[in-house]
Amino acid sequence: MRIDEKLKQIGIDLPNAPSPVGSYVPYVRSGELLFISGQIPTVNGELLHHGKVPEEVSLEDAKKCAKICLLNALAHANKALQSLDQIKRIVRMTGYVASSEKFTEQADVMNGASDLAFEIFDEIGKHARLAVGVYELPLGAPVELEVILEV
Repeated sequence: MRIDEKLKQIGIDLPNAPSPVGSYVPYVRSGELLFISGQIPTVNGELLHHGKVPEEVSLEDAKKCAKICLLNALAHANKALQSLDQIKRIVRMTGYVASSEKFTEQADVMNGASDLAFEIFDEIGKHARLAVGVYELPLGAPVELEVILEV
């Protein structure tokens, strides 16, 4: 099944690729790898949630933010490749979670993105991952996600 058909089947509309919020490009292709710059949870140019998890953003909302980060990354991949069917594998995701003191559930937050990757891509969505707690993220975002794809 084509990825665009799979997205429709599970009720997901791929967003427009968000503009970078700094002096960088949203993606770089090197050989068979596509590196997607860090994506924050923006919807129509607006940050969905602000603040630290779980103090200002609940665990469930943070997981939703991770999903949106993945969708934003896939929007860039679609722009770069002209079709998500060009993706051979999600190689690695690196997730950053703006964390309140003593919060240790960063991996659970990033499961939002990982579980969605598995749902969309099946076996090729299985990836290596890093989930890191940080003090602050750009624009006060609770989550940021970087993705490396084999294409």
